[in-house]
Amino acid sequence: RLKQSNIKYPLASFFHLFFRTSAILVYLLCDVISSRFIVCMVTIILLLSCDFWTVKNVSGRLLVGLRWWNQVDEDGRSHWMFESRKVSTGKKNKISAAESRLFWLGLIVCPIFWVIFVFSTIFSFNIKWLVVVIMGLVLQWANLYGYVRCKVGGKSSLRNMAKSYLSGQIFKQVCEVSRLPLLLMYCQNTL
Repeated sequence: RLKQSNIKYPLASFFHLFFRTSAILVYLLCDVISSRFIVCMVTIILLLSCDFWTVKNVSGRLLVGLRWWNQVDEDGRSHWMFESRKVSTGKKNKISAAESRLFWLGLIVCPIFWVIFVFSTIFSFNIKWLVVVIMGLVLQWANLYGYVRCKVGGKSSLRNMAKSYLSGQIFKQVCEVSRLPLLLMYCQNTL
């Protein structure tokens, strides 16, 4: 019996991780690969650009059914558009859980590496690499931000989500603290 693969788009899954991990590996192994800064910088920026385009235009649509873009109207105002594919009962449009996990794992983990690289570059006073690591952080953060907005809904603001979450947590804390005096009074009366 042949086991059916959960990956419907193996090429998109491969390239979703290939460009971003290649950029990280080239950055880490740059002294081994080439001693020329410009060659390494151009290679990393090309890999990051290919990753940005691939994730934004291909793997996001295929692996999780999300897409985002920026539209400029006639007045010159910029509008961010966020879209998610409607979930249907048909098997063709169903999103694979394995592909979804792979997509989100790659989308979240790699920007963390670039944040670490930014701090390590600043603390080691290796300023010539600062532009490269900031470029990596910006490009990967833009994709992460766009897809998180698609996932939670383009109409709702992340700030409003954070406010509602924090207000819910504060409300829970107040409820728990307000129970404390009642509990103390109960304990005093029973003793």
